[in-house]
Amino acid sequence: MDGGQPVPAAVALARFAIGTRWEELPGNVRHEAKRSLLNFVGCALGVPRDPAVEAAVRVLMPFCGTGDAIVFARRERMDVMGASFVNAVAGNLLDYDDTHLPTVIHPSAAVAPPVLAVAASRGLSGADALAAFALGAEVECRLGNSVTPGHYARGWHITATCGVMGAAAAVSRLLGLDAAHTASAIGIAASQSAGLVENLPTAAKNVGVGNAARNGLFAALMAEQGYTAAPTCIEGPLGWARACGDEPVMSRLVGELGSRYAFACNSYKPYPAGIVMHAVIDACLELRAAHDLAAHEIDRITVSGDALLLARGDRAVRDERDARVSIHHAAACAFLWGRAGVPEFSQACVMSTEAVAFRDRVRARRDDAMPTGAARVQVQTAHGQHYECTVEHARGSIESPLTDADIESKVRALAAMGGSGCDVDGLIRHAWCLDEADEVAGFLAGTVPS
Repeated sequence: MDGGQPVPAAVALARFAIGTRWEELPGNVRHEAKRSLLNFVGCALGVPRDPAVEAAVRVLMPFCGTGDAIVFARRERMDVMGASFVNAVAGNLLDYDDTHLPTVIHPSAAVAPPVLAVAASRGLSGADALAAFALGAEVECRLGNSVTPGHYARGWHITATCGVMGAAAAVSRLLGLDAAHTASAIGIAASQSAGLVENLPTAAKNVGVGNAARNGLFAALMAEQGYTAAPTCIEGPLGWARACGDEPVMSRLVGELGSRYAFACNSYKPYPAGIVMHAVIDACLELRAAHDLAAHEIDRITVSGDALLLARGDRAVRDERDARVSIHHAAACAFLWGRAGVPEFSQACVMSTEAVAFRDRVRARRDDAMPTGAARVQVQTAHGQHYECTVEHARGSIESPLTDADIESKVRALAAMGGSGCDVDGLIRHAWCLDEADEVAGFLAGTVPS
C-alpha cells in the first residue's frame, strides 16, 4: 500500500525487478537461470540456417545500420534490436526451449535475447545479465499466472503477450532505470502485447515471439527517454488483463514477491514438441518397449487427455510445424522409430508414407479427469491384444526433471545437428559460472562459429 492505496501492479513488479539483488534470489532460481540460458542458446545453435532464421536476417539486415550484437551461430552482426528478434526466433523455432508448465510460457524466448544483447553492448557482468533475466522471467510468469487459463484459451499466445513485458522489465534493470520508469516500460510493452494461438503452426508464430523480444527492449528504451504509461496498465478497467478478456488474480500477480518464485516452475524438454505432447510420447515409448510392439502390429491407438491436450494436439498434420503439436505424430514417432528427436519431426519424416498411414490409426479422446500434462494411451493390436499406459508426469517435468548433464547433452547434439561450428564446450563451461564473469563475452563467444 502507498498512502493507504493499493500499489499498481506494474509499480510493484517494477520495484521488485530492479530492487532485488542477484545474491538475494534463492539458489534454485539462480541455478534455473543458468539452465534456462544454456538450454535456450543451445536450441538456437540447432537452426542457424533454417529458412525462418535466414528470412528474418534478410528482412532485418538492411535496416540494422551499425551494430556488433551477436546472432547465434552466424557470422553476421546486427544492432541489439535486430539480434534480439532473430535470436528469439531461432531459440524458439524447434519448440524445444524451456517451458513454465503452469502457463505454458516459454520464459527464455522473449527475455534472454535482449538481455544478452544489451549486457554485451554495455559491458555488464554475467551476474547483471543473469539477475535481469531471472527477474524478467519472473515478471512474465507472474503475469501469465494471473490470467491463466482464460488468456490462452481465448487465443492469446502467452509466450509473446507476457514475454514482451518480462523483456521490458529485464532490460529496464540493465539500463539502470528507477521504479517509475520501469513501470512505464512495462506499460509501454503492454500496449505491444500480441500473438495468436491460431498462428502457432505457422511462421507467424516466429514474428510474435521475435517482436516480444524486440519490443520489450524498445519499451525500456522509450521509457528511458521519458515516455510514460498508466500505472494501472495491467489491472485497470481498460488495462491489459481485461482487454485480453480476464480479470487478473492479483495474488498470483504481486503476492509474495521475493518469497515465492513462479520461475522456479520452469522445465526443459527432452522432445522438440509441444509440452503437452510429452506424456503421449513417454507412454507410447513405454508401451513399445514393455510389449515389444512393432508399428505394423498396431490396429488402433486411443490417446486420452484433458481439453488443453486435445485443443493443441488433435489436428491435421500438413507439415513439420503441425507435427510438433500433434498427438497423432507424437504416437507415430514413438512406435515407428522408437525415438522423438529433431529428425523425427523433420518434414521428410512427417510426410513419409509410413508416418501418414500410422497417424490415421490414432484417435484422440477428451477426458476431463486427466490432469493437464498427462496422457493415457490405449493400444489395440491386429491380433486383438489390448495394452494401456498412463503417464501423469512426463520426462522433463518438474516431477521428473532433466538433469544438468541431460541439458548439456541436448545442447551438444543440437550444435552438432545445426553445423554451428561453435565452441559448444566453452559455452557450457561458461554457462555454469556466468555469475562469476566480469562480462558475458566469454559465454557469447561459444555461440560464434569458429
